Amino acid sequence: MKKIALVVAGGSGIRMGTSELKQFLEIAGKPVLIHTLTRFAQWDPSLQLFLVLPSSHRDYWEELCQTYNFRIPHTVVSGGDTRFQSVKNGLQAIPEEGIVFIHDGVRPLVSPETLQRCYETAMKSGNAIPVVPVNESVRQIENKRNFPVDRSSLVLIQTPQTFRIPLIKAAYRQKYTAEFTDDASVLEKSGEIIHLVEGNRENIKITWPEDLLIAESLL
Repeated sequence: MKKIALVVAGGSGIRMGTSELKQFLEIAGKPVLIHTLTRFAQWDPSLQLFLVLPSSHRDYWEELCQTYNFRIPHTVVSGGDTRFQSVKNGLQAIPEEGIVFIHDGVRPLVSPETLQRCYETAMKSGNAIPVVPVNESVRQIENKRNFPVDRSSLVLIQTPQTFRIPLIKAAYRQKYTAEFTDDASVLEKSGEIIHLVEGNRENIKITWPEDLLIAESLL
């Protein structure tokens, strides 16, 4: 079955505290986004890559591809004002059948094993969401009080969130609501059951300056 990776890279990077957008920051000799796209291409060279970028970033991305001699074939799609709209734009650009991996552009360390688990489960069950256990104590704040939460009932959500294309395209025809925090929540609202698979703990989302150091060390 056809495999599609839809990599979404529209973050502003405010929390990173740099003028450069975090997806374009260099780690281990290349921009984060090049590492991310390369991960998918190395896992399966036949996979089709689609990159969702704000229109204002497309020329700069082309310059980076030339500077770093990045030749992996991919199609660039213009994003929207929100992540929801950006993913929707990307979905409209891809084929009607197959499996789509919707992935954060600033997660350059997804493992081949995670990708394989996502693919196999999505093929069988329609969707696959990678997760890792919570390994620290958790407390919930409510009004002016706080109380402990059983962490064994919690997981951390990662990407790529993976779907049969017709299912996720249909889900994204819904009107946006604030409860849509990720692609899984969009699909769930349409009535589908979400299926969790094991992620990989090093598959961090680069958000803070220290994340760059961690990612560079792992790469």
